[in-house]
Amino acid sequence: MRFFSILVLIFAQLLNCAYSSAISPDLEFFKSFNDDYLLEYITKSLENNHDLKQANHRVEQYRLEIKNSFSNELPKLSVAGNYLGAHFPKGDTNFLLSRNSFVLPFQASYEPDFLLKNRDKTKSTKRLYFAQLANQKAIYISLLGDVASAYINILLYDYLIEKQENILKNNEINLLRNENKYKYGVIDYDELNEIKKEYTSQKTIYDNLVKNQKNTLYNFCTLIGESAENSSEIKRGKLETIEYLKDIPDEIDSNLVYSRPDLIEIENKLKSAKIDITVAKKDFFPSFKINGFLAFDTAGWGNFFSWESSFAFLIAGLTQDIFTGGKKIANLKIKKARFEELFEMYKQADLNAIKEVANALNVINYDKKNEQSAKYQLSLEEKIFNNSNKKLKRGTISKLDYIKSENTLNQKEQLFGTSKALRLVGYVTLYKALGGQL
Repeated sequence: MRFFSILVLIFAQLLNCAYSSAISPDLEFFKSFNDDYLLEYITKSLENNHDLKQANHRVEQYRLEIKNSFSNELPKLSVAGNYLGAHFPKGDTNFLLSRNSFVLPFQASYEPDFLLKNRDKTKSTKRLYFAQLANQKAIYISLLGDVASAYINILLYDYLIEKQENILKNNEINLLRNENKYKYGVIDYDELNEIKKEYTSQKTIYDNLVKNQKNTLYNFCTLIGESAENSSEIKRGKLETIEYLKDIPDEIDSNLVYSRPDLIEIENKLKSAKIDITVAKKDFFPSFKINGFLAFDTAGWGNFFSWESSFAFLIAGLTQDIFTGGKKIANLKIKKARFEELFEMYKQADLNAIKEVANALNVINYDKKNEQSAKYQLSLEEKIFNNSNKKLKRGTISKLDYIKSENTLNQKEQLFGTSKALRLVGYVTLYKALGGQL
């Protein structure tokens, strides 16, 4: 009956060790952006990103460490096959053993966990496993946030480049017209030079936008597990159509902040370190060990595996260290120092978490205001441009004045697009600051 109870206990323990290392992704936040391409790339990053795969393998290592630690709580049994060659004095009748024999020894050892020291070590290992699970989730959230931010920035660069191409095209027309004016002496060299400088300045802005877009595309490909050479094949939507369809709260429940995976990770490490202190204290007490040995051989009178051809012994006793050179005291102090270090780390991480959430909310608040302001300026500029278009048809303004009005409209559109993208990226930042609980 007792043997059956031990088997039940072992089976239950092994079940407890069978933790899953897989993440169940919650993609509702990203579905709310109303962009199918974004959701496709989010899913792709979960399948292909190598940083996330590394985190998955680390979790598996810690999961198996629990089983490794639990094995120290169980008895150990080993067997060996040995050949025995012996030489005995001739004529001595006391040596009746075979000179060539085979020995099969079975050895068992067990350290009863009276102080539950090994049990505590397993509990400590479990806490490290839970900490690694939290770290895995933190990497997962950071990855998805980076993919979404990079995707929004790609859409922004598409939009800005399109508007900058319009500005550059208009400036080129303006430059050609004024070069003709200069040939006929309508304008002087200084006026022409200023127009050339403006064209060059806008061309530099365009080149920087293209450069930054390519860099963002390269980074995006890396995030989703593709080669940067495939950057030209990245399909995407438009900045005009992407939008977050849910409401962003003005205030955040503090419980959400304390549920961040980085805080959970340090919290579990703290619990592990506290258990390690208890284990270090128990090292000062004696240890009790039981060793058993049973060997069968062909050297004696009896048949193999018979009691006549076997010998056995059982040893049980306490072991107490007398002098270890201060090793145990130093180990205890190390564990305590580690606990204090993690405790300070937790308090700092707590402050950082609150700061990041507050910063994200503050940025979103001002980005909303900036976007509203940019939208209002754009609406005014659209009215001005419409009037310029009518004036051009009536012949009351020149083509150059019309071009200037169109360029100003494009610049206001760029300002509005930038403010919208900043607001959307701010939502992603808040998602990351809340540990994916937005």
